[in-house]
Amino acid sequence: MKNVILIGMPGSGKSTVGVVLAKKLGYQFLDSDLVIQETCGKLLYQLIEEKGEAGFLMLENEINASLTAQNTVIATGGSAVYGKEAMAHFSNIGQIVYLQLPYEELKERLGDLHERGVVLKRGYTLLDLYEERIPLYEKYADITIDCKGKGIRQVVEEIAGRIQ
Repeated sequence: MKNVILIGMPGSGKSTVGVVLAKKLGYQFLDSDLVIQETCGKLLYQLIEEKGEAGFLMLENEINASLTAQNTVIATGGSAVYGKEAMAHFSNIGQIVYLQLPYEELKERLGDLHERGVVLKRGYTLLDLYEERIPLYEKYADITIDCKGKGIRQVVEEIAGRIQ
């Protein structure tokens, strides 16, 4: 097994689950949002404000498509699935795991979307974003984990039991 790439909506637990999963597997952990911030020297929301939605997505795609890692759990930003090159790259370097969460549970977990650096089109609601992204997460996932009502340890055990 080379890498485990976690995809899903903001608030689905990618970073939190990723750290615990990496410890369990003896892997390294990489948060692609942090790589973007570190590379650009700015916070995600600042990059979105500066470059606009399309510009940010291009930047995210470019950085994600160039990530090199081995034996690493990679937590991606929720918008990573918009980048075709990045998703093809992730598919080549590991197994993609979709952390699936029902809309209502997601809504409860999320705070200020702007502060979280969530790419949200003008006039879009969280529900609009959810409905737009779900087919993309399903398309790219090698494994889908239903996280409804589950704790971190339970999700980690399920992923560890299903990856090859």
